Amino acid sequence: MSYPEKTRSNMWFLVPIFFGMIGGIIAYLIIRKDDPQKAKKCIYVGIIMVILGIILNISLASEVSTLHPGFNVNI
Repeated sequence: MSYPEKTRSNMWFLVPIFFGMIGGIIAYLIIRKDDPQKAKKCIYVGIIMVILGIILNISLASEVSTLHPGFNVNI
């Protein structure tokens, strides 16, 4: 079954930017019939956001180990 292709708004790219891979999948499922190229790009944006999140978490985790034990925080 062939669906007529119509362009969707670029605002759909905000869904994977804010929600990562889950947002990419949601955007893909919603716009795949109307604009398949944009739907694939939403998946790619979701994957890129997950990879950036992992890199950011690794870099922040490496900085935590360099903190001194007396950095004036009472727990």
